[in-house]
Amino acid sequence: MAVQKLRWYLRAQLGVLLLPLGLCLFGEAVVRKTQQAIGQPHGPWFWYGTLSLICVTAGVGLMIESGLLRGYPRHPN
Repeated sequence: MAVQKLRWYLRAQLGVLLLPLGLCLFGEAVVRKTQQAIGQPHGPWFWYGTLSLICVTAGVGLMIESGLLRGYPRHPN
């Protein structure tokens, strides 16, 4: 039972951490794309955007799958 609770906790926390990481990467991609549009040196904005999409989707999926919206897992009775 303790292993199941630990697994739930790790999945929930990983989802909570991946969502803001993805949002930060999205912001970085927007900044790099804007810099490219005005002619300043830029970086690989496409890959930042792609990685941000992956992180946001994985974060939301892990939070929903772990049941974070319903709270801590209860004992089945």
